[in-house]
This record gives sequence, C-alpha cells and structure tokens, in this order.
Amino acid sequence: MISRPAVFLTHSPSVLANYYGPRAVAALEAVATVRCARDEIPFTAKTLAAAAQDCDIIISDRRVEGGAELLARLPNLVAFCRCAMDIRNIDVTAASAQGILVTHASAGFMASVSEWIVGMMVDLGRHISPTVAQYQSGLSPQLVMGRELRGSTLGIVGFGQIARYLADLALAFGMRVCVADPFVIIEHPNIRQVSMDALLAQSDFVVCLASATPQTENLFGAAAFKAMQPSAYFINASRGNLVNETALLQALNEQLIAGCAIDVGRAPDQMPSPDLARHPRLRATPHIGGLTPPAIEHQSLETAAQVAAIIRGQIPLGAVNAAHAKRLSARFPFQPGTAS
Repeated sequence: MISRPAVFLTHSPSVLANYYGPRAVAALEAVATVRCARDEIPFTAKTLAAAAQDCDIIISDRRVEGGAELLARLPNLVAFCRCAMDIRNIDVTAASAQGILVTHASAGFMASVSEWIVGMMVDLGRHISPTVAQYQSGLSPQLVMGRELRGSTLGIVGFGQIARYLADLALAFGMRVCVADPFVIIEHPNIRQVSMDALLAQSDFVVCLASATPQTENLFGAAAFKAMQPSAYFINASRGNLVNETALLQALNEQLIAGCAIDVGRAPDQMPSPDLARHPRLRATPHIGGLTPPAIEHQSLETAAQVAAIIRGQIPLGAVNAAHAKRLSARFPFQPGTAS
C-alpha cells in the first residue's frame, strides 16, 4: 500500500491567495497531503529542502530556484511542477540526472495580458493617468490632444499566443497591425510581417512580447529606442530581461519616445525597477498582467491535474523530461484503467 502522497506548495501566504486559489488547493487535497509556505520569507535551497524533505512533489511559484543544490538535497522528490509556462527557475538537466520529472503549465493568460496591453495603449494615448493624478492632487488638469487606437499602427515584437490574441483585439479596434518575428511565417491577411527596423520606424505603439532568451537579452536598447518615432509609445508585457533600462530611461528623458508602460522589470520577482517606475511618462504595474481569476485558475488547476496524474503513475501533459522521470514508476506504479 502506497503511503499518502505529499505535495509542497512554495507559494507564500500572499502569493498563494493571488496565484493559486482555494479551488486548486482543494483539488490537490483530494489526492495528497498538502503543505504550504508559512511566511513571506523567500526560500533558499537549504530552507526549501528542509520544508519539503519528505514530499513527493513540489509545485513552484516563480520566486523559487529549483537548482542542482536543492534537487540533490531531496532524494525522495518525484516531480518538480512549475505553476507557469516559464521554467527558467528550474535546472532541468540536474533534475533529469536525478530522475526527477519536471512539468510546466500551459498558457491561460492570453486574454488577461492582452487586455492589460489595450488598457495601457488607451491610457498612454489619451493621457489618462496624469489627468487623474492632477485631479486627485487638487489641480486643474491641462488639456492634451489624445490619440485613437483606430487608425494607429500596432507593432508587435514576437508572435506567440498572447500576440495572436492581441492582434485580433487590435484589428477589432481598427488598428493596423505589423509583426516582427523571424521564427514564424504569418499568413493572416490583415497582419503585415516586417523586419524589426521597419516595425520600429512605423509603429505608434510598440509592444514587446518576445520570449526571454540569451539572444533577446537587451533586445530593446539605445538603438531600438532611437529607431522609434518620437510620438510612439513602448509597452513591455514580456520580461524585464528584454529591455536595457538605462537606455529606456535615457529615451524617456530625451523624449526619443512619447512614453512607456511596463508590467515587468529587472527588480526581484520580475517587478518593474522602482527608479524607472517613478518616471512621469511611464506607467508601471507590479506584474499584474495575468492576475485575473480565469488566468490564475487555468494554470493552478492544471498543476493539480498534473499531480493527480503523477500519483496514478502517469506522465502528465506538460512534462518536459518524461524520458528521465526514473523516480516516478518506483514511487507510483502505473494504475491501469485510469485516464491521463
């Protein structure tokens, strides 16, 4: 008889409430004993290993580093599940060497992030935030001519799932849409595929949605901002790694671009950097683009389903190193007649 499986959620109390939720926790508790972080103090490899020592599965938030040191301290760990698409916080090679299964969740935040981008385009183009702030400060706001989305050109860098959703929204608003992505072929009749240089030169709103890789580090630097129109706005909803913040600050100060909105940055936990966020022509939000109940539940419930499959001895959807999951069959023999 297999002892009751144990799952450790690395989410702190506040992160658990915002990024996991009671329905997903209940789904985990139906199949396993669940333990959670007790405070807001970030884990180290040593403290997480101690907290999760006898657990079969770890479900990780984005702040936890699943490195070789941690994994070596957990000889009974069967699986390391990431409650997001991004698994850069996990050393998959080290996990594979230890026979530990690694999984990630699929995207469920296309609508949420796309709507945040549309909101920021409206805010920037119509100067909404400064006007609200002036009224709240007891001042009489200055009237500034705004820009409609209709007829404006949206340039999207990177054409993944969020970009595809955003492009459809933009077209519905009557925007012209162009995309720069050397790794896809776009066949949509109303979307123009152009070079990065051409996109920067013609776009009224430039939205960064490229993946964070070593090749895209500082993709938006001094040259990119100089290539944009002085009347254009830059929006980053991808990762802070893609932007040279010194160059962005200089572009704002020298009015090389009209303004900016960011939901990510180079501060801890992918937050916007405070020095940059306080700039008067920049709108910064604390990584909330995907923070809506449907978006969060999509990924948290998916990890709960992955855990249930693992306990049945199955390789779940979202596995990234299934061939190396040697500990799975030893701990959880396959149960025939169950669905994956």
